[in-house]
Amino acid sequence: MFDIVYSSNKKLNCTLLERKEILEKIIPDDGLITKVKWLLGNGIAYFDQIKSHDLEGVVLKNTSSKYQINKRSNNWLKVINYKYENVYITGLCKDKFGMLLSYENGNYAGLMEFMPTSNRKEFYSVYQDYISSENDKFIYLDTKIKAKVKFRNYTSKGLLRIPSFVEWVS
Repeated sequence: MFDIVYSSNKKLNCTLLERKEILEKIIPDDGLITKVKWLLGNGIAYFDQIKSHDLEGVVLKNTSSKYQINKRSNNWLKVINYKYENVYITGLCKDKFGMLLSYENGNYAGLMEFMPTSNRKEFYSVYQDYISSENDKFIYLDTKIKAKVKFRNYTSKGLLRIPSFVEWVS
């Protein structure tokens, strides 16, 4: 457990630190529930440790923040330890934006759905020169267009999880 929103059938309207204190009092140390460890300050040093252990990232929380159900807030910021890979763009979805990616060894790497508009325009201005075939879902391209992408981690099938465009690679 990492946070508490309700206690004694009432919604809590208190700060993160106050909620942590409540959790400490009501969650037993019996081994059935693991309390998530947290620390105050030293965010940069902690994130360096996250990177050195190749973990996904951290969530930085404002200690005076109140819990907001179903809302995003600048009081909680996810900091991701992105990984980077050079890949080929080997196809294009026909029904919505998405690019098929392949690793440099030719194996399928996943589908990229995030690319800035200016880079999409660059891509759309040249991709026709590299079309090798197509079917009802995809336009396939020769392995000529190379890009650097960032992603969260590898899936269990070895694909890039949530890849997004960084820059063109020559």
